[in-house]
Amino acid sequence: MSRSSTGKVRGTGRTTLEEVAAHAGVSTMTASRALSQPQLVSEATRTKVEQAVVELGYVPNRAARALASAQSRVIVALVPSLSNVVFTAVLDGIHDAIEHGQYQLLIGNTRYSDAEEEKLLLTYLQSNPDGILLSGLTHSPQVERMLAASRMPVVSMMDLADEPGDLSVGFSQHDAGNAITRHLIGRGYKRIAFVGAQLDERTLRRADGYRQAMQAAGLADPKLEIMVPDPSTIALGAELMRHALDTLPDCDAVFFCNDDLAHGAIYYCQRHDIRVPQDVAIAGFNDLPASAWMVPSLTTIDTPRYRIGYEAASLLLDVIGGKEPRERRIDLGFTLREREST
Repeated sequence: MSRSSTGKVRGTGRTTLEEVAAHAGVSTMTASRALSQPQLVSEATRTKVEQAVVELGYVPNRAARALASAQSRVIVALVPSLSNVVFTAVLDGIHDAIEHGQYQLLIGNTRYSDAEEEKLLLTYLQSNPDGILLSGLTHSPQVERMLAASRMPVVSMMDLADEPGDLSVGFSQHDAGNAITRHLIGRGYKRIAFVGAQLDERTLRRADGYRQAMQAAGLADPKLEIMVPDPSTIALGAELMRHALDTLPDCDAVFFCNDDLAHGAIYYCQRHDIRVPQDVAIAGFNDLPASAWMVPSLTTIDTPRYRIGYEAASLLLDVIGGKEPRERRIDLGFTLREREST
């Protein structure tokens, strides 16, 4: 138990809004408005209430506010990794989009696991969020059932939904994989390997794009595809480059599913006196900050990660606010960055 500003013992130990109002010398309704809709009260009143909040250590009861307003002011964002700069950029965009809307963001790291995504979603749905941002389009049947039962607005990030009614923001992973493969073919390379790790849905769609381009050029060969489920790292990229050169001695180019792997491949080549691109060309995906400064600098696909987060959150806020979105499927495109490695 703790004591209020009047010295009385409170059984709950939690400062109430009524106590904040009394401390600030305003009505409970005015104190509530100062916290939830500060633009509706004077600056002097807002300052008094905010000072009372600090002095009393008041923490708003979001559950009670959600019951009263039918809104929790909470948005959930589930991403597969918090260490991958691709998704930290997405989260930066989300934060910037919601920061002025008095929304709180609950972030969940699914670790590329269906089971973890199910567990996180079950936990976060108990907070009755106003909307959900999900990475990717493919989810387990249990996740699909929970989302359908919740009837909450959901925006998918990173790829584009096939269903016309679904909300999605991103770009075509398939088309991006196809574009960089066609770039390599256009430079005269014929034995182009595809190296993928993690094997999440985005990697598999890039592989589909690669495969389609190779088939269209009459260059397809299943032996040129190296796919492993291991988490993507620079060290793995070096190991997979060694494996590709050992098993495919006539390989003249390698398209790695992401820049981490491609960085490792370039380091491997440097250590073993393999010239890039004279002996073998290397391409990556995502245009990470280091890719432009590699020696040689890396040809890659520049993906609009920050904008994906920002536009996805903005779209979700529009739907939560009852606005009919101008677009339900927002294609932000991608850019091929041709550099010295090809």
